[in-house]
Amino acid sequence: MNDSSRLVYIILLNWNGFQDTIECVESCSKLVYPNFHIIIVDNGSNDGSEAILRERFPDTELIQTGDNFGFAGGNNIGIRHALKQGAGYVWLLNNDTTVEPNALNALVDAAERDERIGMVGSKIVYYDNPALIWYAGAVFDPARPHLTAHRGLREQDLGQYDVAGETGYVTGCSLLARREMIENVGLLDEGLFLYFEDVDWGTRARQAGWVLAYAPASVVRHKESISTGGAASPVVVYYTARNRLYFVQRNFPRTILQALYYDLYEHLLVNIKKRRFRAVISAWRGIWDFFCGRTGRYRG
Repeated sequence: MNDSSRLVYIILLNWNGFQDTIECVESCSKLVYPNFHIIIVDNGSNDGSEAILRERFPDTELIQTGDNFGFAGGNNIGIRHALKQGAGYVWLLNNDTTVEPNALNALVDAAERDERIGMVGSKIVYYDNPALIWYAGAVFDPARPHLTAHRGLREQDLGQYDVAGETGYVTGCSLLARREMIENVGLLDEGLFLYFEDVDWGTRARQAGWVLAYAPASVVRHKESISTGGAASPVVVYYTARNRLYFVQRNFPRTILQALYYDLYEHLLVNIKKRRFRAVISAWRGIWDFFCGRTGRYRG
């Protein structure tokens, strides 16, 4: 690659997580790709993140949203800004990640091989155990769209997923998006706020004729679900239960009953059995809010 490589804007969304963002920015500073620009989007943090990050990285652009607009809304602010500045690609990267020096090269190389590729995802491993896979592409069956699944989840990385190719969806944890795809498909759905917005975005892109790709040479380490309190937290359960139904209703309406039955079992019955009663209440609220047509941020 040379200095004529397409400009990539890296968007790091921060919400009360400046420690993780600092580590992520420092890892990005070691990227070997020659033409990138980092934007930190602070999503209305109340822990002093903005001042700390501005002081730590005075030469890094920081946008303050003024409120918590969720993963979708916060990233959209960064995407709009990046496109105005002439970005050829936008790299959505969770702030609770660190990246290998070749991570961005590998993503762009994969995208540049085929102009039909609209999104590319990395191989993502666990931060504390990089020999363990978190995402190595995705399994997605349009006949059962409610059953989204990361390929290789919690498997030892023995090179079994080191072949690049198409994938069912690209997780927003590390998602390189082509400018032309964004202009064609639009932005993330801010009504989803948090969870399923990346799967929805990829589905809309695929339905518009774009290819979704997986680039295993791009390696990212991820601290799973730190900002939301873990995969079984009430926050995660609420948005997952609600947004799964919105996603299926919009893109695969004929399977909505399957999705509803799954929500009722996975988020209500299973959590009742495990005596996770806060999660049960959150799941019920999410399902109820779907039927009431409520979107965006849940405010209780």
